[in-house]
Amino acid sequence: MGGKVWFTAEAAKAIGSYDPATGKIDLILGSGQDGTHMIYAFPDLARLVTTNVGSASVSFFEKRPGPRPNWAATTVPAGGRVEGFDVTPDGKTVWAANAQDGTITTIDVASKTVATFSANVQGANRLKFTPDGARALVSTLGAPDLKVIRVSDHGEVERIPVGTGAAGIQIQPDGARAYIACSPDNYVAVVDLKSMKVVGRIDAGRNPDGLAWAAIPQR
Repeated sequence: MGGKVWFTAEAAKAIGSYDPATGKIDLILGSGQDGTHMIYAFPDLARLVTTNVGSASVSFFEKRPGPRPNWAATTVPAGGRVEGFDVTPDGKTVWAANAQDGTITTIDVASKTVATFSANVQGANRLKFTPDGARALVSTLGAPDLKVIRVSDHGEVERIPVGTGAAGIQIQPDGARAYIACSPDNYVAVVDLKSMKVVGRIDAGRNPDGLAWAAIPQR
């Protein structure tokens, strides 16, 4: 996002960004929380969100206007072992999956109001919204299924068997297919989001996890 590489440093309890153009780290912000792990940068780069696995919390960093860089930090409670999270496509709400509790915490971005609902996703690893914001996909390393949740009422849409367990999730921009890193099985499952079925597998190295799109120049 913004031509930067955004990262977390769990042991240092911090997040930051690296600028490939200059080859330098140009931002470091401390969370003061244990296990600062996942990160999301809003398109305007004025707000950052991170989950803190060990502290069961979610931290927001918001840039204050002024001549000098100045960031305000707000930390809100979540559930045990909170890790995977995503921001709704409209940028208004954060959903964070609590692996220990099997619940999902929702946070209003503007007010930081927190609510939690039961989702039966013990061991949850990643959470990802479909591009239309209608559904949320939750993977877990503790069960064979990918859970699909309806955003409007938090109801379960489907449980899709993808393998022994799953981690990273990536969804095509058109919302047609999802790619699920099945870490224990050493492959990436391809899920058709219309039929809600696995339609393919991509062999990977051992313990695949994080997924990202790569822009390949046209020749």
